[in-house]
Amino acid sequence: MVDLPTILAGFGDAFSLYNLLFVLCGVVLGQFVGAVPGIGPIMAMAIAIPFTFGLDPLPAIAFLVGVNKGGLVGGAVPAVLMNTPGTPDAAATAMDGYPLAKQGKPLKATKMALFSSITGDTFSDIVLITVSAPLAVLALRMGPIEIVALMIFAFSILAGLIGNSLTKGIIAAALGLLAASIGQDPEHFTPRLIFGYWDLFNGLALPSVAIGMLAISEILHRMSEAHGNMRPAITANETGNPDDRRVTWAEYWSCRYTMLRGATIGTILGALPGIGSTAAAFMSYAMTKAGSKDPGSFGKGNIQGIAASESANSAVVGANLIPLLTLGIPGSVGAALIISAFMIHGMQPGPLLFENQGRLVYGLFGAMLMANFVNLWVGQLGLRLWVKVVSAPESIIFSSALLLCFVGVSMATSGLFGVSIMLIFAVIGYLMASFGYSLVIFIIAFFLGPRFEKSIAQSLALTNGDLTQILRSPVAVALLVLSVVSVVWFLRQNVQEETSMP
Repeated sequence: MVDLPTILAGFGDAFSLYNLLFVLCGVVLGQFVGAVPGIGPIMAMAIAIPFTFGLDPLPAIAFLVGVNKGGLVGGAVPAVLMNTPGTPDAAATAMDGYPLAKQGKPLKATKMALFSSITGDTFSDIVLITVSAPLAVLALRMGPIEIVALMIFAFSILAGLIGNSLTKGIIAAALGLLAASIGQDPEHFTPRLIFGYWDLFNGLALPSVAIGMLAISEILHRMSEAHGNMRPAITANETGNPDDRRVTWAEYWSCRYTMLRGATIGTILGALPGIGSTAAAFMSYAMTKAGSKDPGSFGKGNIQGIAASESANSAVVGANLIPLLTLGIPGSVGAALIISAFMIHGMQPGPLLFENQGRLVYGLFGAMLMANFVNLWVGQLGLRLWVKVVSAPESIIFSSALLLCFVGVSMATSGLFGVSIMLIFAVIGYLMASFGYSLVIFIIAFFLGPRFEKSIAQSLALTNGDLTQILRSPVAVALLVLSVVSVVWFLRQNVQEETSMP
């Protein structure tokens, strides 16, 4: 469809000093906003889009891609240092990154996150460049029935992985789906559960819910433990061993299969619209833990856990562009913002994009590869700066984070009403965490809820309510069988752990 001279011309356009500067600015901004809890790359991309009006299409979109890529790297920093994910994608990273940092190895943890993120991101970019069309066809063949089965499988894995109770995981997912049902019915467009507040007609804003539950609730939890004695965000100091400040080649190479598995999961799920990088990170983490010879070491500072989550969530970024460029379907919130930038600059994503604007598309591919190297370079320099945050008292860190959460949510939502929603879910998140319910499961279910409900409605319409029609879809049947198997396996694991306890 695109000849070799067009491909070479596109890459030649990308590898110029002018585009490099915009990629650099995007990556630096992305890492900064990702590293500060309460902002995030999605919010930064939304704010930055109007400033790209006067730019040419390639540098404008490359800048936004740089923000998105840098944000995923930066999001791992507070997850490791403060156990407060800068982005929802980094929540899985905190499960092993934070314990490793408390052991006095914050640089090792953040560098492993950086290297794994770059590895997964580069892998998905290569897949995007080489086999985007076949993967887009595969995603297109996933109908509503298969999507429902896939989401059920994802819920079953995640509910069993996070927390010590499968029952509490399922309850957290159910509560997330309930919160997602607030607003208009996606099938009939009638208001539900708005209680007279028409600001809720379009549903709860994701920034308000996610930041309230993940960032503010964690700050409240940490402040409640302080009892007036505000200590540094990480009480453990760095060890004197130089090996604890770096990731050796042997350590990186020992994670090669973990990163390959995570990158593959992230690429596949990223090519399927609506799944997202958070689900990819936790599915990769679950599979790595299940296949490990020492699963008990996970959650206690195992670098394999960091590699699994970061390689998967970063791989989603490139894979999200597969359905966007070939089908015109955004695979995530970030991809939706990028598609709006495409429209602003006169580009119509879809099957004819490669034929009509092939040079620009391959210029974008070149900019994405360039952003990975810039991400690595900026990350190596920036991590040392962010690790210094551990010496700052919590009174400064958390007050600054609270301020940024308030300002960011008020800008991204409908002003004070969005801030009010954030505070409500901060309290809900604090209470759920206190009683052992998973906040991450809640957020994932909330994000996937509208798509899940819509897919169920479409499936019922296609089958006329006859559930036996599911048997005609081998993919759906296989996913549902795997869901049952995973639930039974997790229940047996819980029973064995309870019986082995003294």
